[in-house]
Amino acid sequence: MRHRVAAGFAALLAGSLLLAGCAAPSDSTGTDAPAAVSTTPLAELATLEDPKAYVGPSTAVLQHSTIEPVAENPVQSLPATVPSFATDGSSTDVTVERADKVVAADLGGNISVTIAGLGFADSLVGVDQSTTLESLADLPRVTSGGHTVNAEAIIDLHPDVVVTDGSVGPRDVIEQLQDVGIQVVFVKNDPSFEGAEELARQVAAIYGSPEVGEQLAERIASEVEAKIAEIAEIAPGTPADKLRIAFVYLRGSAGVYYLFGKESGADQLIEAVGGVDVATDMGWDGMKPMTDEALVKANPDLILVMSHGIESVGGVDGLLEEKPAIAVTTAGEHRRFVDMEDGTVLSFGPRSAEILDALARAIYAPEGQ
Repeated sequence: MRHRVAAGFAALLAGSLLLAGCAAPSDSTGTDAPAAVSTTPLAELATLEDPKAYVGPSTAVLQHSTIEPVAENPVQSLPATVPSFATDGSSTDVTVERADKVVAADLGGNISVTIAGLGFADSLVGVDQSTTLESLADLPRVTSGGHTVNAEAIIDLHPDVVVTDGSVGPRDVIEQLQDVGIQVVFVKNDPSFEGAEELARQVAAIYGSPEVGEQLAERIASEVEAKIAEIAEIAPGTPADKLRIAFVYLRGSAGVYYLFGKESGADQLIEAVGGVDVATDMGWDGMKPMTDEALVKANPDLILVMSHGIESVGGVDGLLEEKPAIAVTTAGEHRRFVDMEDGTVLSFGPRSAEILDALARAIYAPEGQ
């Protein structure tokens, strides 16, 4: 089920980035994004006395744009035989002979970030347009628009292997790269914390370094676990006091409004930051078109959105005017929206704990994050 949800989200986000014109993230909610994010531990922040009573939007911003690798110059053992996954989840074994020059391409930049986290950043010769790490900023981009792959750009880079997850394409164009001698490996990239751990293992195996993959997987798991515990110290503890949160995907110029529920990835984020996912609470799976009736019934206290999404509807004012049903919810009445950059908020990987940290600051300490 989660694999199908990931594919559905990939299609949605591709359209989102295409319509956004791949512009730099902007202050879509009408608040001033912090010039510098505080490094004060969550427990020491001036948190809201009553998170449900707060009025106004806020923006979640990552503290860092770099990643510390789990290993320097990891040992490799190639050739390595690894599974390459089809769209139906089945796999075929492929053999990677060399991984000195690698292209990483997926919708959210997860693969390139994972490669950097493993300690193989120097092998990257091309990445997707969602990759935002400063250390990879000068690398050629091999996707454009709605994350369409530029096959000629990849061929010109003469990579040993292309690592992707099927979220960019067309897929047949990527598969045809093998006709010119470029190995292609399709990995699973599920929107979950466990999916991020598994991605680390898969990518490390491609490099012939499974031990390092296990190290990164363990680090992701331990950092997420520690951050969830840290957030629990500042979030309301009793069920009645927990924020009821909805993750709403917006694309105003296309009239697209989706509510993300169970196994979309949004449910894990919301639970991890100490909230109640209203969509899951209503029994919604995956991503479904948002109805006015459903949202009014759910009555969220806070709505999570993507930055370009809220921008596309004219900010908070435009959204409340366009969707009166949202305006009558508690979140709408309090203008309680938290936005985060489109390609980051659901990008599970080595930065998962930092994403949770940024969201917790925007939710529980919006004036001092």
